[in-house]
Amino acid sequence: MELSSLSVKMSTILSASIIRVRDGLPLSASTDYEQSTGMQKYRKYFKMLSKKLAQLPDRCTLKTGHYNINFISSLGVSYMMLCTENYPNVLAFSFLDELQKEFITTYSMMKTNTAVRPYCFIEFDNFIQRTKQRYNNPRSLSTKINLSDMQMEIKLRPPYQIPMCELGSANGVTSVFSADYKGAGKISSAHQRLEPATLSGMVAFILSLLCGVLNLIRGFHAIESLLQSDGEDFNYIIAFFLGTAACLYQIWLRQAQGKAPDYDV
Repeated sequence: MELSSLSVKMSTILSASIIRVRDGLPLSASTDYEQSTGMQKYRKYFKMLSKKLAQLPDRCTLKTGHYNINFISSLGVSYMMLCTENYPNVLAFSFLDELQKEFITTYSMMKTNTAVRPYCFIEFDNFIQRTKQRYNNPRSLSTKINLSDMQMEIKLRPPYQIPMCELGSANGVTSVFSADYKGAGKISSAHQRLEPATLSGMVAFILSLLCGVLNLIRGFHAIESLLQSDGEDFNYIIAFFLGTAACLYQIWLRQAQGKAPDYDV
C-alpha cells in the first residue's frame, strides 16, 4: 500500500494514553500534549471514555469536531490516541497496534492487573514519543511497516463509531452502549458493575437470608401439621411463604441498587 496517497491531507497524532479497562486507571500517557484550553477540552473525553471501556467493543472511534479519539482494547488494557480529524484510520490503528505489542512485551499482565497508582508505567512514554514521531512523518514509515494487513482488517471489521450522545450518564448510573458491531455482537444493556459490598450491607444480607430460611422451615412444618390435622388453617401456611418471599425480594433489591464505581482518572 502506498503512503503517498494517505499523506496528502494527513495531519498529526497529538497524544496517547494507556488505560486499564476494568476501572479506568491510567497506566501511562503522553507528557508533551498541548496545554491550551482547546486541547484540555478534548482530553476530558479521554476520562469519560475510560469509565466506559468495559462496555465498548475492542476497536472504536469518537469524532469530536476537529479531532478524533481512536482506541483498541486487549487483555484488559486499552490504548487510546487523539489525532486530527483528517488523520487516516489505517495509520491511527497501526500506531495503536504498535503500542499494544510493545506494552504487552514490556509489562506482564500481573503487573498491569495489580497496579494501584495512576501512571505507574509513565516511563513507557519514551516509546510513545518515538512511535508518534515516526507516524507523524509518513516518509519514515514507508520502509518500516506494512499497512496492507491493517487496511484489510479495518475494511472487514471497521471501528465502532461512538455517538457523542452516549458519553453522558444519568442519575449517576453509567449508560450502556447498545449497538450492533461487526465482530462484537450486540452489547447487553443489562451489563452493569456493582459497588463492593460494605460491612453493614453484608450483615443485612446474612440476616435477611437467615430470616428467609427460618420462614421457609416454619412453612414446611406448617404443611406437615396440616397433613396430620384437618383443622389447621391453610392461611398460616400462605403467611409463612409470603414472609420468605419478602425476605428474598429484599435481598434481590439490595443487589439491584448497586451502581458502577466512578473512578476519576
